[in-house]
Amino acid sequence: MASALSSLRYGDSLSVVAISGATAVLCEAISWLLIYRTATYNSLRASIERHSRKLDSMKSTSSGTGAAPSSQPASSRAKKMDRVESSLKDASRELSLAKLKSGAVVAAVLFVVFGLLNSLFEGRAVAKLPFAPVPLVQRMSHRGLPGNDPTDCAMVFLYFLCSMSIRTNLQKLLGFTPPRAAAGPGGGLFAMPDPKTN
Repeated sequence: MASALSSLRYGDSLSVVAISGATAVLCEAISWLLIYRTATYNSLRASIERHSRKLDSMKSTSSGTGAAPSSQPASSRAKKMDRVESSLKDASRELSLAKLKSGAVVAAVLFVVFGLLNSLFEGRAVAKLPFAPVPLVQRMSHRGLPGNDPTDCAMVFLYFLCSMSIRTNLQKLLGFTPPRAAAGPGGGLFAMPDPKTN
């Protein structure tokens, strides 16, 4: 595929973009096989959404009324909110651990594809940038290229940009993005410490 596109005017750029898109589809297919179709993932996702809705309603009720209703004291409501927050954090952590297995397989696929692309486009500018990037970005955009033209773009930079944008948008399109509460503060594998416990 790369050799067929390289005869075109923007062939190298199109090859990198096409390979990046194909890699994103492959990675999402692997993730679907290993994660998204499992009952564990679906139950954890439902649990996170349920706990986040419950926490939002509790927060809006406590901030909306101002004074605590006589049926539920403020300390009881705070304890309930803490329990819901901790169960939300636990579910988010479990979801991150469930995604770890697929992440290792996807990382291996990406390393193989990156090595292949690196050998195919070594020392060749695959694109021309319309600007001279700042020096920090230029190190990555001009990595491994001969010459001093700062507008030359190496495969690494183009592949990085394409991978980030295509995979993220593909996840949104397919509905594989994690619940908002899992991505928020306290969500994920390494959560921020709770100041209330110190």
